Amino acid sequence: MVYPLGALAVPLWWWRRGRRAWAGRTFPWGADLLVTLPWLSDLTGNRLNFFDTVTWWDDVSHFAHWALLTAGVLLAWAPGRRTGPGVVVMVGLGFGATAAVLWELGEYAAFLRTLPTYQLVYPDTLGDLTLGTSGSLLAGLLVAAWRRARRPVRE
Repeated sequence: MVYPLGALAVPLWWWRRGRRAWAGRTFPWGADLLVTLPWLSDLTGNRLNFFDTVTWWDDVSHFAHWALLTAGVLLAWAPGRRTGPGVVVMVGLGFGATAAVLWELGEYAAFLRTLPTYQLVYPDTLGDLTLGTSGSLLAGLLVAAWRRARRPVRE
């Protein structure tokens, strides 16, 4: 249920509010792709059982998925172009850290608390939170740098 909603976040937002708020601009395809890729990748990893058979998959997923998701969110929803790079980084970090915590709470509610080795999950959760937050920080830095590079030079 969460995957389709995550993949539809940008189109639903655009349909509901974005068209009026961004009159004259085209649909944010890049942001939509960045927001959708983590959901597709996680679904594929689950379907192919990578989380249980590829030892590094979970760690790379948490870092990369939050980097992609945060970059997409920043491109679609972040404050206007006049916002300084520090604010963009902080918004990305705040979004990513909050979303990572919510994701881990969802994992706990869905299946972690029912595992027989449930007490061993705590270090994995801390690692996942660290990787997700780090990916979000990287995304914030990259989007801020990208916006700065696209800003016209004033003479």
